[in-house]
Amino acid sequence: MEREYFAHETAVIDEGSGIGKGTRIWHFSHIMKGSVIGENCNIGQNVVISPGVKLGRNVKVQNNVSIYTGVVCEDDVFLGPSMVFTNIVNPRSAIIRKDSYVNTLVEKGATIGANSTIVCGNRIGKYSFIGAGAVVTKDVKPYALVVGNPARQTGWMSEYGHKLQFNDNGYAICPESGEKYRIQDGIVNKVEK
Repeated sequence: MEREYFAHETAVIDEGSGIGKGTRIWHFSHIMKGSVIGENCNIGQNVVISPGVKLGRNVKVQNNVSIYTGVVCEDDVFLGPSMVFTNIVNPRSAIIRKDSYVNTLVEKGATIGANSTIVCGNRIGKYSFIGAGAVVTKDVKPYALVVGNPARQTGWMSEYGHKLQFNDNGYAICPESGEKYRIQDGIVNKVEK
C-alpha cells in the first residue's frame, strides 16, 4: 500500500506509528512507535516525536523540537523552532521515572514561540500565544498572551494572532479578520455571529 504522506529519506519512521494523509516529515526527524500524527501536519528537521504523543490536524512543528510522551497537541497548533516540552517534574539521571510522566495539553490553535519551555502538567489554552523564550510553569488561559521567565500574561490574542485591545464595554475586534471578542470575568471568548 502506498503511503499518503511525505518523509525525507533521512527521516526515521518506526513501525506502529500513525501518520495522516498530506503530512510532511523533513530531514533527520524520528517518529517513534505508538505516536499519532494527524493529516496535513508539517514536521521540520531534527524533530523527535516520542511514543504516545498525539498531534491533531495541521500541526506545524518547526526545527529542533522534541515532543515527549505525555504531550497532546490539538488541531492547528504551532510549535516554534527549538521550543521544549518536559514530561517529568523532578528528573534525575540515576532514577528511572518512566511511569511518572506528567501530561501536557496544547489546545486548538495555540502558538508556542521559538526557544520556549513548557513545564509538564500544564494546559495551554486554545489560541493562546506563548512568546519566544517564555518559560511556562502554570496553565495558560485561552487567547492569553504570555511572555518571560517565568511566563506571565501581558494581554490577549485573536485567532489570527493579533493583540486585542478591549474597550470599556469589554469588546475587541481583530484588525485582520474583523472578528469580535468579549472579555468577561477574566475570560475571553469569540463572539459568534
